[in-house]
Amino acid sequence: MRILLVEDHLELSHWLAKALRDAHLTVETAHNGADADALLHTQEYSLVLLDLTLPKMDGLDVLRRLRARGGTRGKTPVMILTARGGLDEKVQGLNLGADDYMAKPFELAELEARVKALLRRSQGNEALVHACGALSFDTVTRMFSYAGAPFPLTPREHAVLEALITRSGRAVSKEKLFDEVFALADDANLDAIELYIHRVRKKLESGVESGSPDGAVITTLRGIGYLLQPRSAMAPAAPK
Repeated sequence: MRILLVEDHLELSHWLAKALRDAHLTVETAHNGADADALLHTQEYSLVLLDLTLPKMDGLDVLRRLRARGGTRGKTPVMILTARGGLDEKVQGLNLGADDYMAKPFELAELEARVKALLRRSQGNEALVHACGALSFDTVTRMFSYAGAPFPLTPREHAVLEALITRSGRAVSKEKLFDEVFALADDANLDAIELYIHRVRKKLESGVESGSPDGAVITTLRGIGYLLQPRSAMAPAAPK
C-alpha cells in the first residue's frame, strides 16, 4: 500500500514515515502543498495523509483540487492531520471530501488503526483477515502467517504478497505491483518485481515442503500479471 504523507514539519514527517514503514507500508513524502498537488496529479496512492497549514498551497486547496479531478485519483482516501482542530475547519475539510480528520497532537496507535481501517474500506473489503490456502494476512496486525505460524518476509516481499492476497483470485499487473511496492525515490525498475515474486514463491514453496496443508501459489499470466491462488485450485497437469 503506497501512502502519500504531506507534512511540512520535517522532524514530524520523518517520524511518521518511519512508523508507517515499520507497519509494512510504502510511504512517499511531500513537504509543501504544490509538490503534493503535482504528485496527486500524476501518481496513484492508496491513501493521503494531509496537513492543512502548508507552504505554497493550503491543504484544503490540495484536497479541493484532488476531488475536482474525478476518476480513480480523485477518489483517493484522504485523512487530514492538522493542528487546526476547530469545528469550522473540520466541517469544511469533511465537506470538501476528507474521509477522516485527526487533530494534532495524536496518538500513533490511533493513527495506525485509522489508517488500516481506511485502507480496508478503500479496497472495498473490510475483512480483517485475508486467506489463501494455508496463507493468511491479518489487516490489523499487518502480519502474515502460514498454517498458523509466523511467515517472515522482508518489507518489499511483504508489500508484494499483500498486494496479491488482498486481491486473491484476481490477476495483478506488474505495473500495479511496482506502484504499490516502490516509492518514486527508490532506484528500481519494473523488472525488480520479478525478483521479489521469485523470492516470495520460494518461501511459499518452503512452506509446502515443510508439510503445511494446502499452500498458496503465485501463477504468472503472460501479458496480464500475477495471480495468487490456493494450490488446490490449480488445474491438474495434463498426463504426458
